Amino acid sequence: MLASYVLSRTLVPTLSLFWLKKHDHHAQPNGPLGRFQRVFERGFERVREGYRGALETTERHRGLFAILFFASCALSVSLLVPWLGRDFFPYVDGGQVKLHFRAPTGLRIEETARLADGIEGVIRQTIPKQELASIVDTLGLPYSGINLSYSNTGVVGTSDGDIFVTLDEDHHPTIEYVRSLREQLRQKYPSVVFSFLPADIVGQILNFGAPAPIDVQVSSHDANASAKVAKELYGDLLKVPGLVDLRIQQALNLPQINVNVDRTRASLVGLTTYDVASNLLTALAGSSQVNPTFWVDPRTGISYSIATQAPQYRIDTLQELKNLPINSTSATQPASSSSSGGAASQILANLASFSRSSGPAVVTHYSTRPTMDLFGSIDKIDLGSVARDVQTIVQEHSKHLPRDVSIDIRGQVQTMQTSYKGLLGGLLFAIVLVYLLIVVNFQSWLDPLIIIAALPAALAGLVWMLFLTGTPLSVPALMGAIMCMGVATANSILVISFARERLAHHDDPVRAAIEAGFQRFRPVLMTAFAMIIGMVPMALGLGEGGEQNAPLGRAVIGGLLLATAATLFFVPTFFSLMHRSHKTDGDAATA
Repeated sequence: MLASYVLSRTLVPTLSLFWLKKHDHHAQPNGPLGRFQRVFERGFERVREGYRGALETTERHRGLFAILFFASCALSVSLLVPWLGRDFFPYVDGGQVKLHFRAPTGLRIEETARLADGIEGVIRQTIPKQELASIVDTLGLPYSGINLSYSNTGVVGTSDGDIFVTLDEDHHPTIEYVRSLREQLRQKYPSVVFSFLPADIVGQILNFGAPAPIDVQVSSHDANASAKVAKELYGDLLKVPGLVDLRIQQALNLPQINVNVDRTRASLVGLTTYDVASNLLTALAGSSQVNPTFWVDPRTGISYSIATQAPQYRIDTLQELKNLPINSTSATQPASSSSSGGAASQILANLASFSRSSGPAVVTHYSTRPTMDLFGSIDKIDLGSVARDVQTIVQEHSKHLPRDVSIDIRGQVQTMQTSYKGLLGGLLFAIVLVYLLIVVNFQSWLDPLIIIAALPAALAGLVWMLFLTGTPLSVPALMGAIMCMGVATANSILVISFARERLAHHDDPVRAAIEAGFQRFRPVLMTAFAMIIGMVPMALGLGEGGEQNAPLGRAVIGGLLLATAATLFFVPTFFSLMHRSHKTDGDAATA
């Protein structure tokens, strides 16, 4: 806009000086284009004369017309907005599927791999071979903590796996394959939890690292209380229409072996609980955590980390764990062991007892508070509707929560609500700023109010277009609403500025309004239709990722259609209505 303003004041007048030549305005153009122009001008003049007659009719009933205008705009917005639905950003078909599955907790990685092969078979049966580009599996936990920090799929152990499917360019809608796979996999593997995660980079960014757009978080320092509340919430959230892939992220049934050290028996042989724990940690997880060791290459001077760990295949049974040797980790032995000649190596079974139990597979915190997360996605419905139902259930459960337990809704829902508040505030601020700017330029409070009064039509047109095209309200649509405000205001300024000139000339507000509408009919239509035609390709959502900006184009087109109609009919009518005392004052002054 800044560049166009500069060009309109510099380049356009210069080119007009060289390109616009003297010509006879009454001369008839020749050729095919000339004949088309004559036909078009005749048709356009008929339309403009018809517009003059319609405008004169509204002027005769301008009070009733103004009331009906405001009432229809208010009803359109208030009645249709609840039916639109709300999304953060539109769904984009990126031709990718990201499937996360969780087998029974504690399943060995070999069995998880066998399960992944079966799931791949279902995928290959569902998606035609000519549409399938690649399938990549990732099983278990990432190798290092760095890789784990970049993972956003919610893996917690060897029973988790991710399957990334890429489709060819010429493929059927990806969402159809996702729905089919969701149903088939649930029936074939009822004990496995499946969830389809955002595969494209846009969806992952919008979730801000979370594996799902909806995150109901239960937090408490009492793990048992939060687990109980999470299970109760899970049962109620399953009934929410459109909420799919619901699961509790934190698994609490991981098989574990408890090693209970007999401190008295260990002290008799010169060992401590610390010695037992250090030996266990070194054997099972490696020495890099408790005793970092480095070797420096004498030739290059490069240091290498050295880790000591027992081979996993050597500790594959409980008996092998019991036979693990325990040595003292201290340089000097306790005085109590001097009678026995110092601490000797002992096997773990001589120092501890063993018991089986289950525990959490992962422990998560939010602001230092332990949490339980219920993740869910949406299907066949907008995010706002699902969030509203989830919020109702959360509020109902919040009435009778145990002490120190709280429930919060996070994820994309929280970000969407914040963005909506910011954009709606920006829309109101833009309207106020435009009004104040026009007040300064017109040196009037009344005429800028007439211009701003046509903006409800832009909002009504935006809502109608989204409703008729089945497009939910989203951030791009709200951005389109802000764009409509500027164009609709510019067209209204064209009409009002000319009407002010004619009113100053003959002091008849009705005549001035009709003349302004008739004379500015062509430039108003040119400005509006230029914007509308430019937005048509965007509104159609053509090409890869076109769905992302389609709501913006549709919102602008719908808003401008009704805003243009309001500029041509309501603005002149409202102008004459607000200046109806001007002619009376002028007649009195003349008398």
